Amino acid sequence: MIYDPNKLLLLAGPCSLESLDTCRPVADTLASLQQKHPELNILFKGSFDKANRTSIKSNRGTGIDDGLKIFQTIKAEYGFKTVTDIHLPHQCEQVGGVVDAMQIPAFLCRQTDLLVAAAATDCAINVKKGQFLSPYEMQFVTNKLEEAGAREIWQTDRGTTFGYQNLVVDMRSFSIMAGNGHPTIIDATHSVQLPGAAGGISGGQREYVPPLARAALAAGANGVFLETHPNPEKAISDAASQVPLNELPELIESLLRVWQAVR
Repeated sequence: MIYDPNKLLLLAGPCSLESLDTCRPVADTLASLQQKHPELNILFKGSFDKANRTSIKSNRGTGIDDGLKIFQTIKAEYGFKTVTDIHLPHQCEQVGGVVDAMQIPAFLCRQTDLLVAAAATDCAINVKKGQFLSPYEMQFVTNKLEEAGAREIWQTDRGTTFGYQNLVVDMRSFSIMAGNGHPTIIDATHSVQLPGAAGGISGGQREYVPPLARAALAAGANGVFLETHPNPEKAISDAASQVPLNELPELIESLLRVWQAVR
């Protein structure tokens, strides 16, 4: 099992892996945080393929082969467990041979073939609640994973569609989803997206990442998913919602204080 109830689960890294030059400074910062705060349980995250970009012309990232090489390097140099998202069932076997946890994107959380293929690997499965689902419906998603033999399941809320180009996080979700018997996570950076609201790309309001993350932990979430980048304005995806890397340590320390107070 990767999840440890005595540690704050933190999934953090750039939205797209982009390159080793992007990933190494992020891993350096996370390594410093891990050394300073042994109560953190950190997984390095990143996407090798941004398959759900708003525009067909958008940069999709490294691709699977180069992306997995980056994960292998990060694991070897820093010792981090790793997590990435998959979009197609045939990717699961190859990706599962490298990473420790596999993420089911929110838009794909009801895709049975994808869930079954992911569950067949040795990876922990982090499934994001679709923006179109209530937290009550996540029981059917986790039931699929359980019946397919997933060894470890996490549930992540990344907000629910609220009108046009806006998302909200219902803080009751963490108590409701906890009833399914699996840890819950707040995706604090995707929750502040404004989908498709920036002229063919997603906008965002990163100033709300800290209060959302703190509120979710206070409401009982077991972990936090955060995207962070050395220079968000130059990121190839989610530039408006990623946390600037130099702001990450202060944010994580504030989250630990909330998590410890709730416990």
